[in-house]
Amino acid sequence: MRSPRPYSPLPGPGAQSLTERRKAATQLDIARAACALFAEHGPDGTTAEDIAHRAGVALRTFYRYFRNKQEAVAPLLATGGDTWRALLAEEHPGTPLAEALERAVTRSLSDPTAVGEGLEVTRGLLRASATDPALRAVWYRVNQDSEEHLVPVIARLAGPAADPLAVRLLAAAATDAIRVSLEVWSETDTPPTGPDSPAQLAVRSLRELTRGMDILSGR
Repeated sequence: MRSPRPYSPLPGPGAQSLTERRKAATQLDIARAACALFAEHGPDGTTAEDIAHRAGVALRTFYRYFRNKQEAVAPLLATGGDTWRALLAEEHPGTPLAEALERAVTRSLSDPTAVGEGLEVTRGLLRASATDPALRAVWYRVNQDSEEHLVPVIARLAGPAADPLAVRLLAAAATDAIRVSLEVWSETDTPPTGPDSPAQLAVRSLRELTRGMDILSGR
């Protein structure tokens, strides 16, 4: 039997064929089912068969997209990064990068969809990952993928004269600012909005991690 390929983010909707959109929709349905079952029974109490049944797909369809039950949550975890990169891409080249990054981070983590569902799901998964190395590995891989996809977005905003090393460092810092903020927030019962919310923590982290970077100051 051929080994399934690991999940990787698909191109934006405008670049997808109908078949790709259907595949992406199926992956997201499976991810939502996995997250719901993990919340109800924990990763240890959930099987791939359970997830497939909840998602309304055959078990072979599940394994067509994912190697194991933990990987099934990747598409849902990736939506936050997809959203914030899309918002950052809306900024005009030449906009001060510090402003652009903070605005995109704040908008993405304050979005009604993120506040209403995404952040609480992420909090539950991060808590579960504390005792599940495979789930934690998925979280880190999703963030690595997000960082790699962020590089060309920042490069476009920074302009052709930008130092490639500085662009890479900024992409890493911005990704880690969000990752660490979500991890810290997930350890608390703080609401997803207001003081010490993910949006506030991410902006604070972003400022700390990017303080003094030439690419932000325009030097």
